Amino acid sequence: MPQAVPPDAPEPSRSAGEPLRPHPLLARYYASEPERRRRVRAWFDETAGHYDWITQAMSFGSGHWYRRRQLAATGIGPGSRVLDVACGTGVLAAAARPLTGPTGRAVGLDPSAGMLVRARARGVRELVLGIAEALPFPTASFDLVTMGYALRHVVDLGATFAEFRRVLRPGGQVLVLEITRPQSRWGFAFTRFYLGRLVPFLARAGGRATRELFEYYWDTIDQCVPPATILAALAEAGFAEPRREIELALFSAYRGTAR
Repeated sequence: MPQAVPPDAPEPSRSAGEPLRPHPLLARYYASEPERRRRVRAWFDETAGHYDWITQAMSFGSGHWYRRRQLAATGIGPGSRVLDVACGTGVLAAAARPLTGPTGRAVGLDPSAGMLVRARARGVRELVLGIAEALPFPTASFDLVTMGYALRHVVDLGATFAEFRRVLRPGGQVLVLEITRPQSRWGFAFTRFYLGRLVPFLARAGGRATRELFEYYWDTIDQCVPPATILAALAEAGFAEPRREIELALFSAYRGTAR
């Protein structure tokens, strides 16, 4: 069911100039923000060749289908201009191409050169190396901005959503897909076992970096700010009617319309 910003949603609270982080620094993996950036980028570069089969296996083959369904629900069509931020191996950007047609655009942006190589192999023609907090595109140049399972890896939610709003035309849409920590005791226990133990164990087949990335994957889910904070940050950035659609108590689709 869709969830809008509740009346008592916590406002993003931070000192002036302080980033609104999606989760705290995780000392198990790094000691500073610059180290976090380097390590996360290195993980994605090293694991790019294994990322698709692992994520497809962990979603029992439904991951690409779910992304396509959520993308189609935005209503984009021929001529639409779509930007997929932190595009990874290009699944969302590639799914957008048949919808936008030859007169539209489907652009993928990612900080990992290794991931962009995989996205190009998938058929995504427009690819840019860059980060979410500083998008290298003109103001009001897209109809839809998407992000799939990467919000936990940005530095600043406020800066990220402000950039999403800037590059969208008025009335343009944002679609952010994420995995959210389940609230029920048993749902959390199962998800912690599955994503925190079983998936990293299976990911060992891709090497040490792949196992570490998927251990980190779960820890960022576990430590991520609550959905109400993400919705409030979207509203603060200038998105009208920010809302969250939740499926299986785990998969969140955040949507909003640029004012």
